[in-house]
Amino acid sequence: MRIDGQCHCGHITYEAEIDPDEVSICHCTDCQQLTGSAYRVTASTPRASFHLTGAEPKLYVKIAENGRKRLQFFCPDCGSPIYTTGTDEDAEEIGIRLGTINQRRALAPRSQIWCSSALPWIGDVGKLPGKPRD
Repeated sequence: MRIDGQCHCGHITYEAEIDPDEVSICHCTDCQQLTGSAYRVTASTPRASFHLTGAEPKLYVKIAENGRKRLQFFCPDCGSPIYTTGTDEDAEEIGIRLGTINQRRALAPRSQIWCSSALPWIGDVGKLPGKPRD
């Protein structure tokens, strides 16, 4: 599936070819902190299928518990997380942050990891009262 996207302010833009079956949720505490949310949703794609079409993002390097480096790319203007990748063997995969993808409504997660860190109320969100807009 061909996708495109951008950060909140539009400074960073990209295009990619992804497999919609490769959309996943991560509940780890690092992703909770890096997103400022309960979990992170990512569409994975090979590095060769991802192309920046706008400005260059800023980089933050997170060293995981296992010692591996995770390269976190974000907009230097608005702060939106855009994508992540790794080093060495992990460098061939890009994880695009779902919220930046223009076609995100068509991309449902197919798997999840770090479920032991999932916040206990996640499954109850659909039961909360809601409004179509605020």
